[in-house]
Amino acid sequence: MQNEQSGGCLCGEVRYTFKADPALSFSCHCRDCQRATGSVCASAFAVPKSSLQLSGEYKYFNKLGDEGREVSRGFCPNCGSRVVSMLEAFPDVYLVYGASLDDPSWFRPAMNIFTASALPWDCMDPALPKFERGPS
Repeated sequence: MQNEQSGGCLCGEVRYTFKADPALSFSCHCRDCQRATGSVCASAFAVPKSSLQLSGEYKYFNKLGDEGREVSRGFCPNCGSRVVSMLEAFPDVYLVYGASLDDPSWFRPAMNIFTASALPWDCMDPALPKFERGPS
């Protein structure tokens, strides 16, 4: 990655910066992500925890995901915007939500996961791999 990327919540109270290439990028169509975003999916990418600098007060909501492991969703307690998540299955990375980037056009999901839960009216990119659950 050449440039530092930054982003944050709707009200600007929580912010982040990083300068690392994403290890993984995806759109997740599980029911928890649908409910948490109020949309068809959550599009995110993984970056090493050591590369992400967080500022502001984040509140976390923890829940067991479809695979039976804890997902900790970080959001702004002021405006409620989801910004980052942590996965028990991958303790060394943060998931950063693509739409929270200051320049969201930079982000591109590389796959669709948990498509077994995808809504029938969801328009997924046909060129991207699809996994009924998580990637194998």
